[in-house]
Amino acid sequence: MSGRDLFCQPRRNRRGAALTLVFAAVLIAGAATGSFPEPDGPAPKSAAGPADAAGRHEAVERAAAEAMADGKSPTEAAERAVSRSGDRWAAVYSEGEYEEFQDALDGRYTGVGLWARQEADGRIAVTRVQPGSPAADAGIRPGDRLRSVDGSTVDGRPVTEVVALLRGDAADAPAGTTVTLGLQRGTRVWTETLHRARLSTDSVTVRRLPGGVTVLKIAAFTKGSADAVRERLRTTPADGGTVLDLRGNSGGLVTEAVDTASAFLDGGLVATYDVDGVQRALHAAPGGDTGRPLVVLVDGGTMSAAELLTGALQDRGRAVVIGSRTFGKGSVQMPTKLPDGSVAELTVGHYRTPSGHTVDGRGITPDLEAGGRALERARTVLTGLGDPS
Repeated sequence: MSGRDLFCQPRRNRRGAALTLVFAAVLIAGAATGSFPEPDGPAPKSAAGPADAAGRHEAVERAAAEAMADGKSPTEAAERAVSRSGDRWAAVYSEGEYEEFQDALDGRYTGVGLWARQEADGRIAVTRVQPGSPAADAGIRPGDRLRSVDGSTVDGRPVTEVVALLRGDAADAPAGTTVTLGLQRGTRVWTETLHRARLSTDSVTVRRLPGGVTVLKIAAFTKGSADAVRERLRTTPADGGTVLDLRGNSGGLVTEAVDTASAFLDGGLVATYDVDGVQRALHAAPGGDTGRPLVVLVDGGTMSAAELLTGALQDRGRAVVIGSRTFGKGSVQMPTKLPDGSVAELTVGHYRTPSGHTVDGRGITPDLEAGGRALERARTVLTGLGDPS
């Protein structure tokens, strides 16, 4: 699984991975920040009903209110209530943390500008360095090994925890604070002390490969990413085909994922989902480019909103999916604001692909398995898709 310091929240209690994963559906489930559209009218309820989710929200609110009345921390009380709920995707954020999360959805974050992944041997490797970032200014390059953060060894640790170390706690790691990285490049071992900075990120990048293949890399579904995809499609020829690279995409705003699906589909179903037992559907807008040969690349770091898009394009027969099984985050979180301004996110439902496949806990199986040569495999497949014979 891959990640970066854009999407990880500070370390507190059990939330080391929560923001990275919860970002995946938005908050990451889409509904969390109102990114799921409201239905035009009432929808039927499933047999499950809303009682369980509503009860969990009420229990968390009650715990926070009682703690505040007793002069204790509402946030800590809410965290304990969330822990007891057994909801593995639930999380509690302070008011400041939630604001930072909203900034991340807008493509802004505080960090050093590193992307990283965990290698098969447990080591953490730098996969990308944002131009103009503190990491770039220090000369850190893709392929460098990250050995430690502030003296804490990172080998074998989940990428989400490493990213949390890079970002630090929200209360004491604003822009300008320092973080010391232990690095290795070949036989050279050294340390760099970087100052965190307020950064913005381009979530959509494009490059052309020999033979005319266009690679569109979507790092996350932040605000405006669908428009960026459309703009890049308008300026690139379709003859050689397009690779939509969703590897390491931990999700984002579901509305952006649906709008991206609309760029490749002519209307129709993108996904169904339920919120507290109420069944709803997400549809693509008409008029997308349905003739451009398309391959989607995925891996174990492809999560939530990215899985939603992948499932839609695969089930609708619009794209060939290549890579490895995706992460399997298909749940919907909704926010509850607590008395002290903190926010609790609890799972209220799940989404399914157009064919009715459940993603949560299962992921999406690619049409073609491929490891490190996924892009080469994609180019071969596009050659066949573009052959009129």
